[in-house]
This record gives sequence, C-alpha cells and structure tokens, in this order.
Amino acid sequence: MASSKREQLLNTALQLFYREGYHSTGIDRILAESGVAKMTLYKHFKSKDELILAVLQRQHEQIDARMSQALLSLPPRVAILAVFDGLHQWLLESGFSGCLFLHAAAEFQQREHPIHRQAAEHKRALHEFFRSALSALKVEEPEDLAAQLQFLFEGALSMSHLYGPQRQALQAKAAADQLLKAAGV
Repeated sequence: MASSKREQLLNTALQLFYREGYHSTGIDRILAESGVAKMTLYKHFKSKDELILAVLQRQHEQIDARMSQALLSLPPRVAILAVFDGLHQWLLESGFSGCLFLHAAAEFQQREHPIHRQAAEHKRALHEFFRSALSALKVEEPEDLAAQLQFLFEGALSMSHLYGPQRQALQAKAAADQLLKAAGV
C-alpha cells in the first residue's frame, strides 16, 4: 500500500507540475488532489524539491526506456526519425503544455540546483541517444550531428508550446532526414 501512496503522490504531482508549474503548485494542493496525508508525503519525500526530483527521475526513466527500446528494435536511422514521430504524437495529445524538463530548468535557473541539473541530464540523454544512433551508422563527427538533431527536436517542442502544436515535429523530422542524407546515411 505504501508504494501505491507514493505513486499517487508522484502521479498527482506530475500532473500539477506539468499543468501549473513547480513554484505555483503547493504541497497542500498535491495532498488535497492525491488524497494522501501529509505524514505519508514526508515519509516518502523529505521536501518538495525531493518530490520534484522524483517526478523528473521517473519521467526520465520512462522516456529513456522508450528511446533505448527504439535503438534495440529499429535500425539506427529509423530510430532517429521515429523520435520525431513520437514527438508529433505527444504534441497532439490533449493537455500538451510543453516540456516538463525545460519548465524545471526555467523555474530553477541556477545551473547548480539539483532540479536544474536533473533537467539538463535528461537533455544530455537525448543527445546521447542521437550520438549512439549516429555512431552505429558510422557517421563522421556524430557529436555535431547529434547536437543539430537535438536542436531540431527542441526547436519543434518549443515552437509547439509557444504557438500551439501543428506540424512542427513533422517539419523537424523532414529537416533531420535532410541532415542524415547530407551525412551520407
């Protein structure tokens, strides 16, 4: 039962943080919407920051698992382009509110802050996904091309948040395809 209460807290906190922001969401609101007692919250998390870190970590692990599975089950070039298809699907989901990790970095601006560092680590993992796939394709200078692919991904994500989701991810995918062709893959 204790782990289900922890999951309730994580799920509720995730929804509220994503929809309303980290600083705007108070512990009392999380408790009220999750139906979990304050004592239970502090049994699992010492602070709101620790709860935020747990939410981000869980999201990172879920996303990382999907990307790792893509690299294992798809040819590397297909896996790279599939990330943009996944982004397109996510952008069109009801309630899309931008990137949980970018929001975290924006609200916790000091780069040394653990929450900012965790958000940055998630973004480094996306870069590493692209770099690994490009290395498997034997691309010259996979670091640079991985950065360019990530810029396309992050740009589509940001523009979708600013203007509303349209075709940004598909446009980024087309540009990624052109970059891959230019790299000879």
